[in-house]
Amino acid sequence: MQNSLQAAIDEFLPLRDAVFNTLRQAILTGELNPGERLMEIRLAEKLGVSRTPVREAIHKLALEGLVTMIPRRGAEVAQITEKSMNDVLEVRRALDALCAELACDRITEEELVRLKEACDDFEQCVSGGDILRIAQADVALHDIIVQATGNQRLIQLVNNLSEQMYRYRFEYIKDSSRHETLIEEHRIIYRSIVCKDKDTAAAAAKTHIDNQKKAIIRKIRMDQRE
Repeated sequence: MQNSLQAAIDEFLPLRDAVFNTLRQAILTGELNPGERLMEIRLAEKLGVSRTPVREAIHKLALEGLVTMIPRRGAEVAQITEKSMNDVLEVRRALDALCAELACDRITEEELVRLKEACDDFEQCVSGGDILRIAQADVALHDIIVQATGNQRLIQLVNNLSEQMYRYRFEYIKDSSRHETLIEEHRIIYRSIVCKDKDTAAAAAKTHIDNQKKAIIRKIRMDQRE
């Protein structure tokens, strides 16, 4: 683990929130690897804080599924497994298809403009090659579609999955060979919503998830063989 963790602490946030955000980001980006033990004392020293906010952050990360608590061993970064990924993407696939269908009926003109801008921003981020920015632009684009449904319960369900979903999406986005496919999928979803074509929008949303699933499964199996 590098000293970049300490540099990432946001001094404008309450300490426990800043520690949580820093550790979460380190897990999502792979700075903290799957299976790596999270030693409270070591992390506290790296971050320049006491053990209490670190302990609280680890507990919160465990609730989100990013950390696993092992009896007599302590906390470690949760492994990315086919089962855990399937559980998350199976639900997200259905929710994303529903969001796309509802957005066809309910999206406002202002939201359509923002969605187009989000598509353009994603393409610009891809050109820049910054993986973190690409992932953030991808999330921002999908958030517009989710919010456009106007269904608060649906929005809540999607948000509950968003943290775990981000981890798998980040793994997918790290593969630069998939970037052009992502751009084209976003374009299809956008055009379908503009045309209020529910069937195409839902199918494109499902394909979007299916392609992520296939790519991540390939990576998981390759990692297992190494």
